[in-house]
Amino acid sequence: MKPPKKTEAMNRDELAAYIDQSVLKPEFTQDEIRRYIREGIDFKCKTVCINPASLPIALELCAGTKTGICVVCDFPFGLSSTESKLAQAEIILKSSIADLDMVANYGWIKSGLWDKLEAEIKAAADLCHKHGTILKVILETDALTAWETAKATDAACRAGADFVKTSTGFFTGTGARGATPEIIRVMIEAAKGRCKVKGSGGIRTREQFFELIDLGIDRMGIGYKSTPVVLG
Repeated sequence: MKPPKKTEAMNRDELAAYIDQSVLKPEFTQDEIRRYIREGIDFKCKTVCINPASLPIALELCAGTKTGICVVCDFPFGLSSTESKLAQAEIILKSSIADLDMVANYGWIKSGLWDKLEAEIKAAADLCHKHGTILKVILETDALTAWETAKATDAACRAGADFVKTSTGFFTGTGARGATPEIIRVMIEAAKGRCKVKGSGGIRTREQFFELIDLGIDRMGIGYKSTPVVLG
């Protein structure tokens, strides 16, 4: 959705409301997880995006703040069975979280298994909405063509996803491009206002951050090192 005003006119808190600060590296120590969650809270990010094992820490630190919790599901490959994916989501959703970022089975997307893809996303969306949680579906766009991305975006919107998202940040099959303006335009056009768009991967400068907001992106996954940079 186009912002109500240009990014140059936004204050830091308004800009921070676009950010899910990523705290996802598997090698992080418990101290590092605490540090980067606290930083996301201090910057007033919309959420901190964490692995399920970090949920107890996030619940403790985010309590009483305006920063919500975003938890990834079936991350980073999205290749669990639907039953396993939903079981993990159900466990996560027992806690009070704002968003669930679930990885789509992008092998199904490349195989044209649209009915299976849509059915899985619908089941996850129904489960999330029962708990009052937003569902974001990660398509891993670096693995897809623009046409596949558009078709998958349409399927996710039809299935009731609240957001479609570009990347996990962990895909190594091709050159990692992440949230380029070109792929964001494809997703926004395919969504047609039915669901929102989150970009992640490769957003490291203030100029990139501003450009994507002005294009009409609704949320961005920003690495803990880049949050202070994009916020200036």
